[in-house]
Amino acid sequence: MNPQAKLIFSMSLLLGTAITISSNHWIMAWTGLEINTLAILPLISKSHHPRAIEASTKYFLIQATASTLLLFSSMVNAWFTGQWDITQLTHPLSCMLLTAAISMKLGLVPFHFWFPEVLQGSSLMTSLLLATVMKFPPTILLFLTSPSLNPTLLFMMAIASAALGGWMGLNQTQVRKIMAFSSISHLGWMAIILIYSPKLTLITFYLYSLTTAAIFFTLDATNTLKLSTLMAAWSKIPTLTATLMLGLLSLAGLPPLTGFLPKWLIIQELTKQELTTAATIIALLSLLGLFFYLRLAYCATITLPPNATNHMKQWHINKSVNTFTSTLVMLSIMLLPMSPTILTIP
Repeated sequence: MNPQAKLIFSMSLLLGTAITISSNHWIMAWTGLEINTLAILPLISKSHHPRAIEASTKYFLIQATASTLLLFSSMVNAWFTGQWDITQLTHPLSCMLLTAAISMKLGLVPFHFWFPEVLQGSSLMTSLLLATVMKFPPTILLFLTSPSLNPTLLFMMAIASAALGGWMGLNQTQVRKIMAFSSISHLGWMAIILIYSPKLTLITFYLYSLTTAAIFFTLDATNTLKLSTLMAAWSKIPTLTATLMLGLLSLAGLPPLTGFLPKWLIIQELTKQELTTAATIIALLSLLGLFFYLRLAYCATITLPPNATNHMKQWHINKSVNTFTSTLVMLSIMLLPMSPTILTIP
């Protein structure tokens, strides 16, 4: 892709995100989401592969439908209450439609079907944008409207997302699809706590994005797209592949890694709200995700590819890892001791 075109699309992504997260009027928020959608489409389809074209088409149709629902919910609210302010969403029908629209944009169950397919058709860096940056504006809209949303509906969608995200990821061999189901599972954790502690939803999203970015940059450095190539990744950058294991375990939520912090806080908050059953269910469902993270970690660091000879053969020259990737990996596994500081983030 032309560098100037890539710069324009990247700046449009930043502009769309900035417009949505800083607006207090539904029309401006909708405009920002539309700019985001139009900016990411060329990045998805830039390889001109049939799978990439299919992914961009699916993404466009789903996002257009979600944007239409969002606009309709805001218009219904304005019709009944006279309010266009995002925080003044009070009509029950509007709240239901908004929840459906944002769920479609994020990929929450039962509107999740498009997400693994779109990630599979995109490059690793575009997949990273879809799994993190593109989910930030809808998450902010959920944060702003959280007092008005239906707790029962969100609770059911959260449990279903955590269950299906873990269950569907078990038999996958494509790394991008595994990361897609990982994202769906993490969205379940964010949705279940949204009503009771919106700030905790944002902290969970920030830490999820950090850890996911570290893993995607590592996969990009080793050019890994499926489990069979992950098994040979150790010969390219052994040190980075070893830390990839820790990053995956952090995403699974194992202590004392960074990913343990949001799950610990969410379970604590659910218990405070006397939702011990919900906390137990979602904690047990995270074990499904742990299984496929362990499988990825096993393939990355413990499995050796078959060799005809008895000595280790170096197929690839060891590459140097850039400072940005190294910093992301370190942050994704070592932030737990800084949890008191993280909790002061507004």
